[in-house]
Amino acid sequence: MFKIRKAKDEEPTAPGQVKIKKKSRVPGVMITQFVEQLPEGTTTPDFTRKPIALTIQEGKLAIFKAIVVGNPTPTVTWERNNGEISDPERFKIMYDANSGEHQLQMPDVSADQADTYKCFARNEYGKAVVTAALNVIEVGYKKSRAMQQSRTAIRETPEDFKKALKNRIDTESKEEKKDGETDERFWDILMSADKKDYESICSQYGVTDFRWMLKKLNEKKKEREEEQEKVVERLCNLKPIELKPSGAAEFELEMSLKDPTSKIFLYKDGVMIPFSPETEVKHGLKQSGKKFVFSINGISPEDAGLYQVEVDGVKIFSTDFKLPNVDFLVKIQEVKALEREDAVFECVLSHPLTKITWTGKSTTLEQGDKYDISVSEDMLIHRLVVKDCLQLDKGIYAAVAGMKSCNAWLIVEADDDPNTRGKKKARRTTQAGGGGADLLKIAQEQQAKLQKERDELIAKAKAEAEAAAAAAAAAAAAAAVEAAAAAAEAKKPKQKSKKEDGSEPGEPTSSESASEPNEAEEIKGEEHAEEEEDGAPVQEKRKRVRTGPLVPDTVIDPGVYFTCGLSDVTAVIGTEAELVCKLSSEDCDGVWYKDGNEITATDDICIVKDGAHHKLIVKNCKEEDTGKYRFEADGRKTEAMLNVEDPPRINPDDLSEFSKPVIIKVGQNAAFKLSFVGREPMKIQWYNEGDELLEDTHIKIEKSSSHSRLLLTKCQRKATGEIKIKIKNECGTTEALSQLTVLGKPTPPQGPVDIIESSATCIDFKWRPPKDTGGSPITNYILERQQIGRNSWKKLGKTGPEPKYRDADVDHGRKYCYHIRAETEQGTSEMMETDDIQAGTKAYPGPPAAPKIVSAFKDCINLAWSPPSNTGGTNILGYNLEKRKNGSNLWGPVNPPDEPIKGKAHAVKDVVEGIEYEFRVAAVNISGAGEASPPSEFVFARDPKKPPGKVIDLKVTDSTYSTLSLAWTKPTEEEGVQDEAKGYFVELRPAENPEWGRCNSNAIIMTSYTIMGLKSMAMYWVRVIATNEGGDGEPQELDNYIIAMPPPVRPKFTDRKMKSFMVVRAGNSVRVNINFEASPIPNITWLKDGVPASKRMTVSNGDTSSQLIIPSSERSDTGIYTIIVKNLVGQETFSVEIRVTDDPKPPGPVELDENVPGTVTVSWTPSPDEKRDDRLHYMITKHDSIKRTWQTVADHLFNNKFTAINIMPGRQYCFRVYAKNDMGLSKPSESATWEVHKKKEKFSLILPNSKGCSFEAPPSFSVPLRMHTSPESYECYMSCAVTGNPRPHVTWYRNNISVNTNTNYYISNTCGVCSMVILRVGAKDNGEYTVSAENPLGRVECVTKLTVKD
Repeated sequence: MFKIRKAKDEEPTAPGQVKIKKKSRVPGVMITQFVEQLPEGTTTPDFTRKPIALTIQEGKLAIFKAIVVGNPTPTVTWERNNGEISDPERFKIMYDANSGEHQLQMPDVSADQADTYKCFARNEYGKAVVTAALNVIEVGYKKSRAMQQSRTAIRETPEDFKKALKNRIDTESKEEKKDGETDERFWDILMSADKKDYESICSQYGVTDFRWMLKKLNEKKKEREEEQEKVVERLCNLKPIELKPSGAAEFELEMSLKDPTSKIFLYKDGVMIPFSPETEVKHGLKQSGKKFVFSINGISPEDAGLYQVEVDGVKIFSTDFKLPNVDFLVKIQEVKALEREDAVFECVLSHPLTKITWTGKSTTLEQGDKYDISVSEDMLIHRLVVKDCLQLDKGIYAAVAGMKSCNAWLIVEADDDPNTRGKKKARRTTQAGGGGADLLKIAQEQQAKLQKERDELIAKAKAEAEAAAAAAAAAAAAAAVEAAAAAAEAKKPKQKSKKEDGSEPGEPTSSESASEPNEAEEIKGEEHAEEEEDGAPVQEKRKRVRTGPLVPDTVIDPGVYFTCGLSDVTAVIGTEAELVCKLSSEDCDGVWYKDGNEITATDDICIVKDGAHHKLIVKNCKEEDTGKYRFEADGRKTEAMLNVEDPPRINPDDLSEFSKPVIIKVGQNAAFKLSFVGREPMKIQWYNEGDELLEDTHIKIEKSSSHSRLLLTKCQRKATGEIKIKIKNECGTTEALSQLTVLGKPTPPQGPVDIIESSATCIDFKWRPPKDTGGSPITNYILERQQIGRNSWKKLGKTGPEPKYRDADVDHGRKYCYHIRAETEQGTSEMMETDDIQAGTKAYPGPPAAPKIVSAFKDCINLAWSPPSNTGGTNILGYNLEKRKNGSNLWGPVNPPDEPIKGKAHAVKDVVEGIEYEFRVAAVNISGAGEASPPSEFVFARDPKKPPGKVIDLKVTDSTYSTLSLAWTKPTEEEGVQDEAKGYFVELRPAENPEWGRCNSNAIIMTSYTIMGLKSMAMYWVRVIATNEGGDGEPQELDNYIIAMPPPVRPKFTDRKMKSFMVVRAGNSVRVNINFEASPIPNITWLKDGVPASKRMTVSNGDTSSQLIIPSSERSDTGIYTIIVKNLVGQETFSVEIRVTDDPKPPGPVELDENVPGTVTVSWTPSPDEKRDDRLHYMITKHDSIKRTWQTVADHLFNNKFTAINIMPGRQYCFRVYAKNDMGLSKPSESATWEVHKKKEKFSLILPNSKGCSFEAPPSFSVPLRMHTSPESYECYMSCAVTGNPRPHVTWYRNNISVNTNTNYYISNTCGVCSMVILRVGAKDNGEYTVSAENPLGRVECVTKLTVKD
């Protein structure tokens, strides 16, 4: 039997031993007890401190520590999962007798030592084992590569991962099973699987006796349930592992734990694997109430295997994770579909799969009204149909098969028909996409290829079986000859020549030969069972010589088998249903059964055999044909369900008649009627443009079992649209569509009008068509006009279907108003009235753009300009150009006013050499000259200048991470070679970019400039170009590239007083803030005791500061924290010692002892915190019966003993011992009273008789009552002080009535101070209040008055 061992030490127990699993108080420790009853005073081994997982940098010292207990003292050993630890230089096993710690040390740890380590504690009564993982952080190139792999292990998309994944062949050989033995994996999987999966699981593990399997399974289930009842109260909803579209795998279950603190373990192939509630780890656990979801992220082929969940050592759930070895022969392709058309995606697989996962826009798709998912008979072609495509459906769709996936776009093209804009389009009956015959051909070729491979494997197995049989026969014959020779030599007289049944000597009888294999197999099974039980081979008990051929059990002739089984079929009543299966042989017949009864051919049932294909055709299906159909051939069988449904159906002629559009006029009635058949009850719904119609005044709906009628009365235009009837019953849904068009008058044309031209001779304008044309096209627009100031309207007639009009019969300067109506076959719309439009108004053009200087010479200046954006509604006739000398206020014309310049450029020749000019231009239209443009730049009338030379002494004056300051000297002038520079351009080029970019769009005059917006620490090239009227000079570059950073500064800390020691209470947060100055920005590293800070600590780095935060500190966080600030210039370090502690626990019992007279030795049991806090010390205080105060006699004691001196006889002493640390003092531990008795002489004293003294006194008021005035609803407090001996009795009165027993008054008498409180003063509390004090010596009263204000 195939066994899985979870640990190397898990060997079979010795005879008489048992294995009792026990639970340790320390999580993760597994204890095994070897005896049923422990002797008194003995215990099994256990861990009080277990080794914890380590993550350490390569080259550091790694230490695992453990403390064990047990009686007898256990022996501790260490092991690792993959490898040995025998090398004394790399693995040092040590024991510290003082602390009781067992240590496994690995100095200079390397990456190959990363593994899971186990610590075993053994004694004669049991053993304990615990595991701890060692993770090694690689440095250098290996570190960067490992970090990159760890970052991408989970986040990489399934598509990217699957491209890099290579197909692997499962080469794990299954061990040969002995008769009666079955792999434990088989039972674990069965107990968590659905019944429908039993057959496939049995086939996988070679189990053919189903009755035996079910019987054995029930027994194991009862055993498992009894075990599970110990740890769980309820277990349900077990879902096996499955691959998600995101690339992860998940399985889930719901369970209620009896003990909420029970530990949950996850195993893969018998090996425990760690998991975490975090989502970014490899194996995760997410718990929501009683639901547990286990996830495996970043799936790889190595993740396949048997996963098991255990609770406190009890198996709860098992699931087998397999990755199909499948690929896409044809991937899905991009599909372009019209709106409301069906889109088809198809793909072909390399191996048959019953189901693949389809996703759309990152969402898993399921079979339903929107999506149709199907698979071909050979399970190679998979198909997804997206029904009734809308714009919302466009996006990326993907097909996922095992570890492979492919995706493609669905593009939904909108319907641009203007007549249907804004309305719901009718659904199309066409499909877009799909592979068609090409995919079918590829699938057939692949099916033939797979069949050929199967046939070759079967032929190979048969050949091997025949060869093995021949070899066995030869061996058996040789053995028979040897046996005969041995018998002849022996010459035994009792040997018979024939057996009783007449068979030849040495030839077994038929019954014997038939039973021999079973007997041999039983013997073989017993031998193997004994070998497995005792751990040692057992000698053969019996031997039998065979003369016939022996076929090994490992060779199985498959015979006839199904290459394609039956599939469930759903048929509509009255149609034909076909059940098809395929055998591996064409020479085999079979029998068909329905619900266990054999089927023969009838008029409605046809049985067809087509080669290896066997078909059962049910014609004219009826409801009684529903049932389970089975086909049996050569001992094999396959089953499937035939479901005959009666969904709603519509006669095609009735549907064609119903689909014809209905066109009516406004106010008329519309009727829609449709007949149908189907199983009752049926739900009938009518829709208009997707909105369900319910009966009201204008909607009448008739419903029956065979038809439905919709009547819409007095229809309006808004009723136009798609009419849909939806009929639904338990078997399905059907729909029928029609179109309703309600014709009416159009709505008025839409304004406002756009004026194309408004001149002295015509008005040309246009408008927008009506929003609703009434269902008919526009035939004409009818216009009439009114001149403003008159009452009459002039009819202009019909202007045609175009929404525009040109009116040439206008008077210059007059204003006109127009009425516009739309006309269709259904009538004329209401009018639209335009605003007043003036003909031929004097609209001057706007200003053109400022003239630009094209070129300048001593006798001519060339100008150009752009036309104005506002032409005044008419054409531009020309331009007037003016000039002005620099320093003058007078503009002079360049061209005569009555001769405007026709073009948009002009050469001004009326200039004087050396004079500086500026120019402006004004546009002229039919109304006249408009506003002048802004003036141009000043320009000298002189010949062009030469470009300047290079700037001089270009240098960097300052720099930061985002800016760079430059300075330079202007270039020199050389007559005829280079002229004076008038400005400068600064250009910048990143080191990786070959193109220069200008930092300033306009030339600057200053010889300095600051470049902004640089990228920190980026490299740039910089140059400066001088420019003047003659153009740009040659650029001057810096000699070297510059880096965007401040001047280099060695790191230094800027805080004057930096704390080097901190004490923090455990549980509080730790915050260390370090300010520094450095350039360039340094790299910051935090170390704890020389090791990089763990993930528990949060580090926030800035340009000038770094902060270390520990959200919730623990004692283990105590240590020396070092910050390393390093850049190109140097580095600086600073260390701060952080001590995480808590209020110390008090010392143990205190004992007193007198070793020397006059002294007392105080000793005590150490505080439990002494080992964890090296700064903990003790303080002792003393109390004696004379001074009666506690005095400190010792402090800062680091031992557990102190001798107090000056102990006086006759006094009683008491001592208190305090534990003291950085947080303060603990509670004291107090000693017993200590007294040294002193012998005293007797002393006698005779005192004279003294006279007695009486302290009795009558009552009197030392503080009388005072008058009170209180607002209503406020509190009032009265008090007085009274003396007297004996203590007088006090009584309160209001208006001579006692109030001592009134609950509305709160009265107290404390040490002679008598008080009364009235919580909420009211009008009833007005009056005179009296206090009476009385004792045997007299009586006294005190009176006051209370006035209550409204």
